[in-house]
Amino acid sequence: MTKVVRRPADRLAGPLAVALAVVLVLAGCSGASDSAGSPESPAATSSDPSEEESSSPSPAEPSSSPAEKPSEEPTEEPTEEPTKPPHPVSMAALSAGEHDGDRLRLGAVRERTAAYTSYDVTYRATTTDDRGTRRFTISGVLNVPTGRGPFPAVVLAHGYIDPAYYVRGQGMTRERGVLASRGYVALHVDYRGHAESTDDPRSDRDLRLGYSADVIAAVRALRAARDVPVDDDRVALMGRSMGGGVVMKALIAEPGLVQAGSLWASVSSLEGENFNQFIRPDGDAREEAIVQAHGLPEQRPDFWRAASARPYLDEITEPVLLVHGRFDDTCPPAWARATQSAMQRAGVDSTLAWYDDGHAFGPAFFAGMDRTIRYFDQQLDVRRG
Repeated sequence: MTKVVRRPADRLAGPLAVALAVVLVLAGCSGASDSAGSPESPAATSSDPSEEESSSPSPAEPSSSPAEKPSEEPTEEPTEEPTKPPHPVSMAALSAGEHDGDRLRLGAVRERTAAYTSYDVTYRATTTDDRGTRRFTISGVLNVPTGRGPFPAVVLAHGYIDPAYYVRGQGMTRERGVLASRGYVALHVDYRGHAESTDDPRSDRDLRLGYSADVIAAVRALRAARDVPVDDDRVALMGRSMGGGVVMKALIAEPGLVQAGSLWASVSSLEGENFNQFIRPDGDAREEAIVQAHGLPEQRPDFWRAASARPYLDEITEPVLLVHGRFDDTCPPAWARATQSAMQRAGVDSTLAWYDDGHAFGPAFFAGMDRTIRYFDQQLDVRRG
């Protein structure tokens, strides 16, 4: 699947070229002098029919110039220079790839309440790009509301937890339960390399762009599942912390995939800021591999910007709600302001909701969830009795 970047100039190139060709043909057929046929000359814009007729040779009179002898040399067709593929670790590469999901399987029942049933699940995520086709089994947890459905759905992207200690469904248990109790199917994605998901040794070096591919695949797997009563036209994405960045990139890579998105306490939309905040200060084990592969942000700013969401926010076509705590000392509030400002400049329908809380959202959690569900209800046209 080839994706075309929208450029207004490209849409004008065809009409402009045709118009220019018509002007040149008319000029070539004219018998007027160079000064009369010049675009700067007033005569060139005359609309007098007598002048137009007099400037053309009469059909009854034979041309005084001999017919041009056809060329015997073959005409070479103009060739376009091949397009250079994007760097494999970039937003352009993520957008150019094909991401599919299927084979959602319900496993053991984790919990059963009056409002919903929770299942262990797996699905298959497939990515095809310039590096070939890769398939991953992704684990997760699925909450299905009680009733016949079909139900609106939210795919959840969790924040950073060391994969060595991460367990299935960790990180957004509260969100999953609240959404399901309010009538939303909630699918929590474990990402590749987490819990029972297939490992991907390149994840850190690839700046975790594959996590966004896993989320895109989750949406498609959920829609394809026969055992889950999902309303295909009412699906949203929600991510917190690192998952906020995952959701941003998924929205950019697949415009129109879902109907809305929400970013809770999100990381920065610039990857250089995330690297400086989370990896550089702590001597993170990932630092050596990342720096060896891509250099530091100050050394290769073009690479780090191309791997960021912010330059490509104009590709987002869905409304986005940002939820952030004023006292967040993990993902600074300035990041939320900068991302939402960039979204507004890019023409994204975005809203930033502030709460007096920290990164983990304690006292304001339920107020924030109420706000988010109302937002999803509005954007997904969910009507409650």
